[in-house]
Amino acid sequence: MLTSPPNLLTFVRIGLIPILVALFYLEGAWARWFACAVFAIAATTDYLDGWLARNRKQQSRLGRWLDPVADKLLVAATVLALVAFDRAPLLPSLVILLREILISGLREYLAEARLDLPVSRLAKWKTAIQMMALGFLIVGDAGPAWLYVEEVGFWGLWLAAFLTIASGWDYVHKSVGHMLDEPVREPRLRPARGASPWS
Repeated sequence: MLTSPPNLLTFVRIGLIPILVALFYLEGAWARWFACAVFAIAATTDYLDGWLARNRKQQSRLGRWLDPVADKLLVAATVLALVAFDRAPLLPSLVILLREILISGLREYLAEARLDLPVSRLAKWKTAIQMMALGFLIVGDAGPAWLYVEEVGFWGLWLAAFLTIASGWDYVHKSVGHMLDEPVREPRLRPARGASPWS
């Protein structure tokens, strides 16, 4: 259902993305802390919409498609904004983005083959560390010096990148057998309505 609470939370997460990106263009420590709060709220909705969908039995096809899309939009927008404003290292950011593209394509293929790719425990750890690191990087040098905010964000993102590679390899390893064993089915073309099948 389009207006079910889980789907509404997912729409909220998507709606917060432009607000988050806009805050990167504002000066001052308050803008960074506000951006971190917006990011934290958006990340929290990711947990809440899944929890509500399972506990209220409101899972839907729309939700199964939209939820991971919203997650990837949030992460991609945040990572790109941090790199653009020189507040995150490029290499781990690139690894994270490329892995998201790879796994999205893999899930799409497996969905067509009617196969499910459950989220692994390693991927959950990756997501938790990644979100923490992004939050620290958003605050950056606006955070207290004693907390080493920039250092925690920097090394946290590198750790998330390594876990990204490991979890991505795990997914590919589990799925490659299906790709190699399943024969490719050529699409059957049907003539358009009113058209001759010999045209």
